[in-house]
Amino acid sequence: MRKSDNAKQNIFRENVIHVGVGFVAKERLHVIQTLSPLEAHLGRWDSNDVDIEVTLQDRGGKEQRITLRTTLPGYPPLVAVADNPDLTRALCEAKRELVRQLEHQKSAREPMRNRRLRNATIRHPDTSAPPEITELAM
Repeated sequence: MRKSDNAKQNIFRENVIHVGVGFVAKERLHVIQTLSPLEAHLGRWDSNDVDIEVTLQDRGGKEQRITLRTTLPGYPPLVAVADNPDLTRALCEAKRELVRQLEHQKSAREPMRNRRLRNATIRHPDTSAPPEITELAM
């Protein structure tokens, strides 16, 4: 890993992930390390514009709950919740749910791909398509 990548990761960890209510001070590093792979999914935004708040409710109980509240510019707030008595598993489940929500939001906003090729039919061949596609359509 290059120094610039390492510095970028540290900025992400310090500026983006905020460990909130329910955690003790010694768990902060573990929480940040567990959630740091989110950087790959949030890399398209500036780290100053992204905010992830991690909270823990009902600590030690059967219904121990991790909540990730994420704010991104141009997106509605995303909230991922996971219930699990094991803290690490709950963090990983919440992280997966947040990634799922991010992917859903991204795919809903992306333009449809290959629209030009999908609109080509037998009745209306696409003249700008490669010759082999046009021949198949005729």
